[in-house]
Amino acid sequence: MKNLTHYLATAALGLAVIATTTSCDKEEGDMNNGPLRSMTYMYDFNNGQVVPSAPYEGMHMDNLMATMKVDELQDGGSRITVTLTNTVDGAMYMVHAHDAADPATTPNNTPYNESPNGNVFSQMIDGNGGTVSQSQNTTMSFDQLTMNYNGFFVVHDPLQAISTTNISTYLIVGTFARNQANANLTRSTFNYAFNNGQLVPAFAYGGAHPGTLSAQLSIQELADGRSRVGIALMNTLNGEMYMAHTHDMADPATTPNGTPYIESPNGDILNVMLTGNGGIVFNSQISALSRNNLTSDYDGFLVVHDPLQAISTVDPTTYVILGVFGRN
Repeated sequence: MKNLTHYLATAALGLAVIATTTSCDKEEGDMNNGPLRSMTYMYDFNNGQVVPSAPYEGMHMDNLMATMKVDELQDGGSRITVTLTNTVDGAMYMVHAHDAADPATTPNNTPYNESPNGNVFSQMIDGNGGTVSQSQNTTMSFDQLTMNYNGFFVVHDPLQAISTTNISTYLIVGTFARNQANANLTRSTFNYAFNNGQLVPAFAYGGAHPGTLSAQLSIQELADGRSRVGIALMNTLNGEMYMAHTHDMADPATTPNGTPYIESPNGDILNVMLTGNGGIVFNSQISALSRNNLTSDYDGFLVVHDPLQAISTVDPTTYVILGVFGRN
């Protein structure tokens, strides 16, 4: 929380904004007062840019992004428009402004008031699988919002219970109407086709699962040096439970069943369950290992087990996805 308070105190001084000027016609007001102003701010996914110890953890895909546009109105107020990209279809996103506060004065020592400031921005935005926008007018002036207002912009995760105290449930968090700090965090992605024996011909899948399933592994660098390891499965079977694991490579002479990997999953890297929905599903976990370590040094396999038969860690022909972890 100390890092968050410090970030708020310095953001207005240290961050640049993207400014665009819009014109107004005569019907909107007196041209002698000059054109009405507009500013747009970009917010990346919560990878710990604001609170390094609290990057997002959950099942929402971490490619969600947001923009906030603040337009000056002729009556002295402002219009705030929030646009979310890469939303989940049918999910309800709670998007709020939270006033900054002294942690010593809040019930849970948060550096902000836990109740949203509905006079600034408090909206519910319906995801559509793509890009959605929502606007709200406020009596606060353009200068008040962009220069004086001290608050946070929060997008809550619609896939878990809402919390105003657990920052790791926030999909997006940043200083309100200020550009987000750019931590230059790197993301790596790796694509995996259905297990048709590409890795080892004798390990090709044998079973009833359709061969259209595929996977994408993402390894996102986090602000504190850790990483978020995520896996997306495409063309899943509705209602089926997929187990996705990493298994450390090993000398077959040293393993109980002669497998070229340790049969127990490495839960420090990836050990998640995904429920198929007939389309794309995603899950992730935080690993203490860095992105560079996982993509350069770690030797292991990515395994997705067949949900249509009993799980086995010794029979690779039951693996619907099998590949070297974090390598193309």
